[in-house]
Amino acid sequence: MEDQEKFWKTKYLSGETGWDIGYVSTPLKAYIDQLTDKNLKILIPGGGNSYEAEYLVNNGFTNVYVIDISSIPLENLAKRVPSFPKENLLHSDFFELNDQFDLILEQTFFCALNPSLREKYVAKMASLLKPDGKLVGLLFNIPLHNDRPPYGGNKEDYLSLFKGKFNIETMETAYNSIPPRAGNELFIKMKKSGN
Repeated sequence: MEDQEKFWKTKYLSGETGWDIGYVSTPLKAYIDQLTDKNLKILIPGGGNSYEAEYLVNNGFTNVYVIDISSIPLENLAKRVPSFPKENLLHSDFFELNDQFDLILEQTFFCALNPSLREKYVAKMASLLKPDGKLVGLLFNIPLHNDRPPYGGNKEDYLSLFKGKFNIETMETAYNSIPPRAGNELFIKMKKSGN
């Protein structure tokens, strides 16, 4: 964890945060806007500055958690949203987390992980979701870097990767991506498999 924490801390301190768009992404905002149960237990892994968490809390969601390997974005969120419960800001390694959630929101966490960790990511996501829990978010559908984040991918690989642990309800090109990512993101909605 220490090497990864140092890597991401350096990114934040040097301002190398190209993934950070400064507001909740439009596909996730649209998804959040149709949720009615404000008590859902929601996790945002690798949450960064987590504008999604801010948006959720500002819209009455009461059970939102953010986990990040770097303390800097968690501190940024705490400053921006003083009402955010400090105990729900988890400075830890995602793969060490032991809890269960109704919903996990994926926003640039998957693409930050080395592709060698993708099967581990899928298994961990499944273990963190309650029965019928959902994984919802965005995955890049383009080749990106091979030697550093963000790592890209494609729909065919993702379908193969997730199919054993999840029932894939949606994996389609997002119609409402932010302009720089238009046509390059897949909106995903999957339910934990009963297997």
